[in-house]
Parts: sequence; structure tokens; C-alpha cells
Amino acid sequence: MTNFIRVSCDRKNLKIIRAFVTETLAPVPLSAITLNQIILAVDEICANMIIHANQEDGSKFMCLEIDYDDREVVFELSDNGIAFEQAQYREPNIIDNIKMGKKGGVGVALVNRIMDKVEYTQQGDTNICRLYKLIS
Repeated sequence: MTNFIRVSCDRKNLKIIRAFVTETLAPVPLSAITLNQIILAVDEICANMIIHANQEDGSKFMCLEIDYDDREVVFELSDNGIAFEQAQYREPNIIDNIKMGKKGGVGVALVNRIMDKVEYTQQGDTNICRLYKLIS
């Protein structure tokens, strides 16, 4: 099954995206904890695309496609903003961030822990992030 949504790069659309993910995954046999973790991971990547890649420019758009079968759920997020430089990414020490009271900066690390596989690619001017989650 495949579902697709396209939204403007406005932070208010994160609520719409969370509802779309929740509704799309309703027929998938996931525990409540796993479902909430997936929603969090997708929300984090979408927020990064909206806020950092597209500077919350409502005239720009991002897309989310969800495809699933009985073994796996795949999320494909795409935009035309500033590409995430995975090669430049260094995972933060989450414990140090908490001790220092630093807010933010741990979203990508969290996504990497929640999802089974995360890929960042580009096709022309389009940035693509694919998130994979196995269904147990």
C-alpha cells in the first residue's frame, strides 16, 4: 500500500504530517510504542526539512510517501531545499547535551536509533531521505 502527501514548508504542517502517518499506518500491525517512535522519527526529519533545508518558506514544498507491505514500512521524504550533508554529520553525545542543558541537535541521532535504515540521496535538485522500519 502506498500513500502520498505534499505540504508547504510551514511548521504548522507538522501536525498534518503526524496525522497522515498515524492514519496511513493504522492497518499496519505495530505496537503503540513502535508507532509513536515512527511518528517521532518522521516528524523530526520533516521538521528538519521545513526549518533547516527550506527556512520555513511556505512557497516551497516537501513530499512524504509511505509504502508498506507485510514486512517493512518505507518513508520517502523529498524536497528541493538545502541538502543534508550526511558526510559532515557527527552524532552528538546525548548525555553531555542533557548535562549542559542544550536543547536540540539530537534529532538525527534519535531517528538513526528508531529506524532500521536511513538513507540520504539526491536526484537532480531533489533531496530524498528514506526511512526503513521492519515490521516484527
